[in-house]
Amino acid sequence: MTTETQARPLFAATLTPHRSLSRRGLRFVVAGIAVLASIPGMVFFALGAWPVVGFLGLDVLLVWWALTASLRDGRRREKVTLWADELEVTRVTARGREQMLRFHPHSVKLVIDRDYNERTTGLHLRTRDDDIEIGAFLSADDKASFAKAFGTALRKARHAVA
Repeated sequence: MTTETQARPLFAATLTPHRSLSRRGLRFVVAGIAVLASIPGMVFFALGAWPVVGFLGLDVLLVWWALTASLRDGRRREKVTLWADELEVTRVTARGREQMLRFHPHSVKLVIDRDYNERTTGLHLRTRDDDIEIGAFLSADDKASFAKAFGTALRKARHAVA
């Protein structure tokens, strides 16, 4: 008979970028743009300026490409897990490639960048040898909220081991 002890982390958060446009919404937006582009396209075609129709179609394709790239980028995420003796940061790219970084809580410092209005603009985990940015895709309010919660947990982890 084996007994497994499942330890709970001191802090765990999964950071994901906010996306207000879904796949379905993307189809509606692109269809709407195509309809709106076809109206002047028909006018230009009737006037004999048919090459303009190709450029209007190219505009629709470029909008579709940009919105699709933005949607794909929304699959990025970072998982931050703090244990009493280890900090794990797992990054997953939009293409699904995963990278895990590990730190000791005593050797890492949370550095918060702020602008002139005291809004949080960047979060960094800094060690003696490394400086990585976390949550780059978060809004200023989300960065501030995460920094407050994570900073508190990081201080607790340092005092728990000491």
